[in-house]
Amino acid sequence: MNLKILSFGIAKEIIGQLELSAQLPETTTVADLKQFLTQQFPDFQKLTSLRVAVNTEYADDAALLHPNDEIVLIPPVSGG
Repeated sequence: MNLKILSFGIAKEIIGQLELSAQLPETTTVADLKQFLTQQFPDFQKLTSLRVAVNTEYADDAALLHPNDEIVLIPPVSGG
């Protein structure tokens, strides 16, 4: 299935663009997506945490992804 993934902050910098399309199996979970991203973009290993939102809600690693899901990568946030 084809997934459209939006990225922000450092995740966007690592990927090099706001939106990424990825062709992944029908049974892909959030954990599988994170593994795919780390394989394609090794700098993801450096992030201390990476949250994934699916359809405007945080998703845990076991959540299944679907072709029309809105998938957003939310990197760690720092501020002061």
